Amino acid sequence: MSIIAGFALFFATILGMEVFAYVVHRWVMHGFGWFLHESHHQPRTGFWELNDWFFVIFATPSVVLLVLGTSGTTGDWATWLGAGIAGYGAIYLGFHDIIVHRRFETGYVPRWNYMKRIVQAHRLHHVVQTKHGTVSFGFIYAPKPEALKAELKRREMAGVRVAGIQDASGRSVEQA
Repeated sequence: MSIIAGFALFFATILGMEVFAYVVHRWVMHGFGWFLHESHHQPRTGFWELNDWFFVIFATPSVVLLVLGTSGTTGDWATWLGAGIAGYGAIYLGFHDIIVHRRFETGYVPRWNYMKRIVQAHRLHHVVQTKHGTVSFGFIYAPKPEALKAELKRREMAGVRVAGIQDASGRSVEQA
């Protein structure tokens, strides 16, 4: 496989992972996988949460593809595909865990309109504490915050936490 085709597969995989992540977040994490994901919509009590198992689950195909591709067991396509999945995982880790949820404090403050938009959309996703009724399930793409707020209002804010009370990571929490 040429280097150009490899990079094309790598970037196509990252884009495909956004579609995959949306579907899994919307219908698995907020569906039958809620027993793991629910921990992510609650105030964190430690560094780890049950939701972190999803990171392990989704990293597994990447590791397998990278091992198969680099060992010569399969074609180069497996290496590029595994690298694309890992690339998306790195974007997810940087955006979701570091920038939005501040698991590691960097002092980064989003100034670029795109970053502000996806951070705000993800925070609007987290104002709902139940598995139903939330908005914005993507990580690289997010609808405009105004549209998300209008949708939450249309849903009469069912499941929304009390505004203004936040934990150390900036996530809204329920009032005791």
